[in-house]
Amino acid sequence: MVGMRIKRLRQELGYSINELSEKAGVSKSYLSYIERGIQRNPSLQVLSRLAKTLDTTMEDLLNQKKMDGSSTEFPLDDEWIKLVHEAEEQGITKEDFSYYLSFIKFTKKNKEDKSGS
Repeated sequence: MVGMRIKRLRQELGYSINELSEKAGVSKSYLSYIERGIQRNPSLQVLSRLAKTLDTTMEDLLNQKKMDGSSTEFPLDDEWIKLVHEAEEQGITKEDFSYYLSFIKFTKKNKEDKSGS
């Protein structure tokens, strides 16, 4: 979980939740929600600010690792990482991305339905 990773890194650096909140420009309550797992999908902008403040990368925050070092999720390849960074730079939100993905699925399904009739 990304929140647990953020909390662990924050504590390793000796930051209080207030300090990290101020340094990263993220509200204390939002940061608290992320760390406690209430907010499971923080925006790319927030993750980017937190990663920078915690002296790590977004990929590291998103690629959860078990204590033995093995990954609990698939690793992102370079193309996906580049796309995430481009989306972030363009201000695309997760909601925008989800909408685009739904639209693409919808249009693919319509094409398949039309070609199958």
